[in-house]
Amino acid sequence: MARSPAADRVASKRVGALRPLLAYLIPYRWVAAAAGVALVIAAGTVLALGKGLRHLVDEGFVSGDAALLDQAVLALIGVVAVMAAATYARFSLVTWLGERVVSDVRRDVFAHVLRLSPGFYESARTAEISSRLTVDTEIIQTVVGSSISMALRNVLMLIGGVVFMMITSPKLTLLVLLVVPLVMVPILVFGRKVRRLSRASQDSIANLSVTVEEALSGIRTVQAFTQEAAEEKRFQSGLAQVIGVARQRIAARALLTACVIFLVFGAISIILWIGGRDVLAGRISAGELSAFVFYATLVAATVGALSEVMGEVQRAAGAAERLFELLATAPDIAAPPMPVAMPTPARGEVRFEAVRFHYPTRVDRAAVEHLDFSVASGETVALVGPSGAGKTTVFQLLLRFYDPQAGRILIDGVDIKTADPLDVRHRIGTVPQDPVIFATSAADNIRYGRPDASDAEVRAAADAAHAADFIEKLPDGYATQLGERGVKLSGGQRQRIAIARAVLRDPALLLLDEATSALDAESERIVQAALERLMRGRTTLIVAHRLATVISADRLIVLDRGRVVETGSHSDLVRAGGLYARLAALQFDHVPLDVQA
Repeated sequence: MARSPAADRVASKRVGALRPLLAYLIPYRWVAAAAGVALVIAAGTVLALGKGLRHLVDEGFVSGDAALLDQAVLALIGVVAVMAAATYARFSLVTWLGERVVSDVRRDVFAHVLRLSPGFYESARTAEISSRLTVDTEIIQTVVGSSISMALRNVLMLIGGVVFMMITSPKLTLLVLLVVPLVMVPILVFGRKVRRLSRASQDSIANLSVTVEEALSGIRTVQAFTQEAAEEKRFQSGLAQVIGVARQRIAARALLTACVIFLVFGAISIILWIGGRDVLAGRISAGELSAFVFYATLVAATVGALSEVMGEVQRAAGAAERLFELLATAPDIAAPPMPVAMPTPARGEVRFEAVRFHYPTRVDRAAVEHLDFSVASGETVALVGPSGAGKTTVFQLLLRFYDPQAGRILIDGVDIKTADPLDVRHRIGTVPQDPVIFATSAADNIRYGRPDASDAEVRAAADAAHAADFIEKLPDGYATQLGERGVKLSGGQRQRIAIARAVLRDPALLLLDEATSALDAESERIVQAALERLMRGRTTLIVAHRLATVISADRLIVLDRGRVVETGSHSDLVRAGGLYARLAALQFDHVPLDVQA
């Protein structure tokens, strides 16, 4: 997601970054059309005020006729009433439209990032993505729900004001138009700077969000190492950067607005002086001059407002760039155009054929190299070996979080690269070392394995995972909220929730990744019993460093530096005296040769 400065400079010049938002307006085109009608009426009534002002002066004040004055005032009140109603309609419709468009953008961006492969998140920062979904969309909401309609309204009033000025006094209008090039210069000059600073401001806020996310998600580590002051200093440093960029952006926008206002209203003052001399000479009436001043002031105000709106639009353009960058990021893992159907019923057979794989961030070293092995349906196989041997990588590849650079991975005889990833993953259940528990109820956490499961099925899964006892003792039973990351549960309880989730999924292929390594003896005994019940009748692959938990597996595959170096039963591998025997000798005082399965 990193961008070069040159790319940023080119991208920041394009207000066209907002163009993709038009597609989000199409479903609400009738609302947009109604808002447009209300906008035209509101702008038209403002312009009509100038005509009313002319009649009020010429036919009311100058003529001295009280009846005409009354009629002119009543007409003005009627125009103002219509303007108020149209403004209400415009504001309501446009604000609602902005909320709907931003909601749809958030939905699409979130749905898209959920489908990006884990390789994307090796370089991307989740807090920055969160910032794009919140801060950037809020900026777009402000523009779609307010600024754009204000810009269109001001453009209409600008055009209408110039037309009525020309009708009222062509001579004075030409003098006003001479000011326009002077006004455009600061808009063009400072506008580019505002665009660049807007993008920098959003990036600095995203970086600050990353700092907050890291500190709060690791709060126990921060406090355990007494690094509160260091994290506070890091946050203050990021905050200073945000304020520094914001100060530059605000200064540029303020200078832009001040220049426009000074040039426009200074010119109006001069033109008012010239117009006053024309009234004294009888070339125009007092009402015409009043109307002309009204329209000139209106034009000046709209130009000033447009300069303000342009700043908001530039910020939105920067935000849109960042959001649509995410939407333009293609997933590394996707279903092929014509995916091969996985066979039914699922058997859980696995085969690796000459697989070579490098992680995207570690291209200099292969995680697995010429990896060949197979697992029969219903077989329990343990993957063992030193750290970095490639054990967890096997699971990552089976789940198709990544694709290998060479070789094939087959499940039930189908190359998973030719199948739909969702179809492949539906056949797999996982119980990781550190299971993810969501900040929702115990029942919903279990139901994550199969969202359409009934309450009875959820309770049956919990019972099979030896989780029912502790869940029923929670304050609200299965409806108890487990807190962020399951903070209300012990490590063993979290593992049993994860096992219940896998039970409910009823997969053909089960992946256990150090599922009991972080537990105390009592919790391990309970969790191991639940796992043994889960493993019955299905293919199981186990990753474990603690060999005592896998010596009863049907077969052990020993990996070293991404290759299979040994395979066989525990007793056979111990007798062979190879890598496994050395690992076993380090973990056991007495290495058992015969183990009852």
